[in-house]
Amino acid sequence: MTSIGGMELVDWNLAVATATRLVKSGPEVSRDEARAVVAELRRHAQAAEEHVRSFTRMAEGGAAQRDTPVLVVDRAGWIRANVAGFREVLKPLLEKMRQRRGAGPGGMVLGAVGGKVTGVEVGMLLSFLASRVLGQYETFAPASRDLPSGDGGGGRLLLVAPNIVHVERELDVDPHDFRLWVCLHEETHRTQFTAVPWLRDHIEGEIQSFLAETEVDPGTLLERLREAVQSLAGGRSGEDPAEGEGGRGLIEVVQTAEQREILGRLTAVMSLLEGHADYVMDGVGPQVVPSVAEIREKFQKRRASGAGRLDQALRRLLGLDAKLRQYRDGERFVRAVVEEVGMEGFNRVWTSPNTLPTKAEITKPADWVARVHRRAES
Repeated sequence: MTSIGGMELVDWNLAVATATRLVKSGPEVSRDEARAVVAELRRHAQAAEEHVRSFTRMAEGGAAQRDTPVLVVDRAGWIRANVAGFREVLKPLLEKMRQRRGAGPGGMVLGAVGGKVTGVEVGMLLSFLASRVLGQYETFAPASRDLPSGDGGGGRLLLVAPNIVHVERELDVDPHDFRLWVCLHEETHRTQFTAVPWLRDHIEGEIQSFLAETEVDPGTLLERLREAVQSLAGGRSGEDPAEGEGGRGLIEVVQTAEQREILGRLTAVMSLLEGHADYVMDGVGPQVVPSVAEIREKFQKRRASGAGRLDQALRRLLGLDAKLRQYRDGERFVRAVVEEVGMEGFNRVWTSPNTLPTKAEITKPADWVARVHRRAES
């Protein structure tokens, strides 16, 4: 991090140390079992690549896709990868906050203390998430020895082995089928980013625009955080924060009007990406995953219910309930569009940022078809 006399606004090393100390290692497996899981996930990732490309007809990304590494990681590896990504994406915002804080009285002292506190907080959140994520296409972290990328740059596919084993045991499903099923979803994300070369830069640009609008005045941030806490505690709506889909998560409260517009666009594109991955996973599944119906039913119940009251409250705080809606709404959008105009017609969505669906179109796919197809044909 850029610093003044060693002042860091986020102590990233402390975040990694905190998260890796707090997170559990995962289910008990022997060394031979662990090696077998890693080898099988690598084989499934390779097999899933061809299945996904054939089903989606997004073959243009084939060469670039094969150039992006598949990394089977443990929970600590996932934490390190995501801290590296956060560190890169948040650089402009943290530099802006550093300048504002450093110019004020006691800024260096506040920065040193605040960096430690924030590092611990980030670590605590990552420790929670690290035991739940099954896989991820990580695209923002710079290449390193632990996080290699292809010759052309880009990202890498992460498969979190202990979490996959934990969930397949919890659901009591065929482990070999489940591992392939997970790889189909994550390989779809790798295909999206490798076959659509402008997608990564577009998303990063939207994130940077969102961050550029962030209020850096400590008083303003404090007030908005108080609003977030009141909302989560049910202080305004009387609603239990661990129940239902109403209310707002933290990120939905700490933002300006301009940020809400940007967040709407980001929500739409993330709904598209997640829904597309779910659609592909279910579309390919019946041909290559014999027990796909059982897996899907059990996994959907698990995804919707959460592990308990605390888990539900944390999901609400982090905006994970919104992510669940993204899976559902995005999959409905993709399915409706493919039924209307076919897979080739749906793939027009990847033409440019202008052909991405809006947040409103995600829930009204016919409006996207009218805008992108019928106007182009008239």
